[in-house]
Amino acid sequence: MEILRRSSSLWVLPILLLCFFINNGVFVDASHKVYMHLQSTTSHVDVSKVHRTGYHFQPPKNWINDPNGPMYYNGVYHLFYQYNPKGAIWGNIVWAHSVSKDLINWIPLEPAIYPSKVFDKYGTWSGSATILPGNKPVILYTGIVDANKTQVQNYAIPANMSDPYLRKWIKPDNNPLIVADKTINKSQFRDPTTAWMGRDGNWRILVGSVRNHRGKVIMYKSNKNFMKWTKAKHPLHSAPGTGNWECPDFFPVSLKNKDGLDTSYNGKDIKHVLKVSFDVTRFDHYTIGTYDTKKDQYFPDSTSIDGWKGLRLDYGNYYASKTFFDSGKNRRILLGWANESDTVDNDVRKGWAGVHPIPRKIWLDPSGKQLVQWPVQELETLRKKKVQLNNKKLNKGEKVEIKGITVAQADVEVIFSFTSLDKAEPFDPSWADLYAQDVCAIKGSTVQGGLGPFGLLTLASKNLEEYTPVFFRIFKAHDKYKVLMCSDASRSSLKNETTMYKPSFAGYVDVDLADKKLSLRSLIDHSIVESFGAGGKTCITSRVYPTLAIFDKAHLFAFNNGAERITIETLNAWSMANAKLH
Repeated sequence: MEILRRSSSLWVLPILLLCFFINNGVFVDASHKVYMHLQSTTSHVDVSKVHRTGYHFQPPKNWINDPNGPMYYNGVYHLFYQYNPKGAIWGNIVWAHSVSKDLINWIPLEPAIYPSKVFDKYGTWSGSATILPGNKPVILYTGIVDANKTQVQNYAIPANMSDPYLRKWIKPDNNPLIVADKTINKSQFRDPTTAWMGRDGNWRILVGSVRNHRGKVIMYKSNKNFMKWTKAKHPLHSAPGTGNWECPDFFPVSLKNKDGLDTSYNGKDIKHVLKVSFDVTRFDHYTIGTYDTKKDQYFPDSTSIDGWKGLRLDYGNYYASKTFFDSGKNRRILLGWANESDTVDNDVRKGWAGVHPIPRKIWLDPSGKQLVQWPVQELETLRKKKVQLNNKKLNKGEKVEIKGITVAQADVEVIFSFTSLDKAEPFDPSWADLYAQDVCAIKGSTVQGGLGPFGLLTLASKNLEEYTPVFFRIFKAHDKYKVLMCSDASRSSLKNETTMYKPSFAGYVDVDLADKKLSLRSLIDHSIVESFGAGGKTCITSRVYPTLAIFDKAHLFAFNNGAERITIETLNAWSMANAKLH
C-alpha cells in the first residue's frame, strides 16, 4: 500500500476544495497504488540496517501494512498482517502470521491466507478474528475477485485445532459469505470487524464503505451458525463529507476501571467506541458514544466530534489500527501500522517498508471523553542500562544531554514541572480553525515562547544539524489553558528529497494543570519515535531518517526554550534490547 504523501497545508483546505479533489479523482486509489516496475521476485535483497528498528515489529525484509485479526487464543498471541513477500512496496498481499507469548518477541510462521481461490484471486485484504462458542477461532477477511477490485467478505478456519500455533488455515468453498448488493460501491467495501453477539443471539459485524462521500459502516447479521449474513436496514453509523471508511473497529469500554471488555459485552456502566480509518486523511479517528441495541445504531456523545477534526488514536504516522480483547490479562490491546515517510525509491533500495508501533493497552479516561493508551507492560522486559536525572532546572535556551545509554534505541520517561502559568502565551484566535499540527508548524521548538516549548530532542546530531523534538507549549485561551504537544520531523534529516514527508505532527492535550506538571514518554527506535503525553492522553508517532544521528552518533537532550523556568523533576531513560522477531 503506497499512501498519499501528506502535507500540513492539506488540512486547512476548505471542505469544498477537498470535495472538488475527491470528485475529480485526486484521492482515487491513493491507498492501493501498485508500482509494478518496482516489484521484485527475488529473495536476494540487500536489506539496509541503517534505519531498521531494534524492538518494534517488522519482518526481515519487504513491505508490511495493516495488522489483521489479532487475537489471544489458548495462551498465545496471534498477529496477522498485510505483507508483500516479493518486494518493499504495496502489492502481492498475503496474510503473514507471527505468534508470541508476550506481544514483544515474535515467532514468524508461514502465511495464513493468500490469494488462491476465485473469491480472493486478486487479493486477500484486511479483516478480523472472532472466537466463536466452543473456543473456535474464525477469520473474516476481504477478498478481491477481479481486476476492478470488486470486494467480498470471506472466512477462514484453522486446519488443525490441536496445533498451538494454528499454522494452517482453510478457506472453505462456501465463500464468499457476504457480497455487496446494488446499493453498495463494490470497490469500497472492506475490512470486516470482529463479530459480536447481540442479546437476540444473532452475530453482527461491520464493513467499511462510502456513498456520496459519506463514510459509513454497514452492519450485517447472522444467526448462531455464523454462515448466513444479511444486511441490516441501515448502517450502524455514518458521517457526511468524511470519505471512505477503512478498517473499522467497534468495541465496549468500561466506565469504572481500566479493564478491557469482550467485544460482545453489553452490560451496565459502559460506553462504546467506534474507530474508523479515514481513507482521505490517512488518520485513525474515533468517537465515544452509546450503542442502541434495539435500533442497532450508534450515537456519538455530544463531546465527540464526528469528522476530520475529531479525536485521533494517534496524531502522527499511525493508521489501519485494530484492537482485540486479551482475556488472559483482562485488557484491550491496540495494534497499528506506521508507514514509511521516505521516498518509494529509498524504500526499494533499503529492501523494507513499514513497522508496527508497540502494542498499547487502551481504556476510557475517567472523564469519559477520550481514550487513554500506554505501551504494554511487557515492553519493560527489554529495558537494560538505566540513567536518571532529578530536579534539574532549565532556564530559557538551556538544554541538558542525557548520556550513558544507547539513545538511538531507548525508552525515556520524564516529568516536567513549572511554578507558574502566568507566562503562557495568548492563543491566537486565528488558529481556532487550524489543526494542531499547523500551529506546531508555526510555533516550533526553536520559536521562543512563554511557557514552553520544552521537552526532548530525540535522534539529534551532536551539533543539532538533525533532531526530532517532542515538546509541549502552553497557551492561554480566555480563561482556559491549551496544551499543545508536538513531534516535529521537519528537522529530522538532512536528506533533501522533495517527496520525503517531514511533518510537524501535533495534538492538544486535555489535562488538568493544577499541579503544574506534564509527563512525557518517548520510545525511540532508530527511525520511529512514539510519544505519549500526560500518561497517554495524547499520542504521536513520527517516522524519521537521520543521516548523522544514527547508531552511536545519536544524541538525546532535554530542553527549554520558554521564558518560564522548567524543572525536570525526574527523568528515567533506558537502553532497550532488541526484540526477538525470528
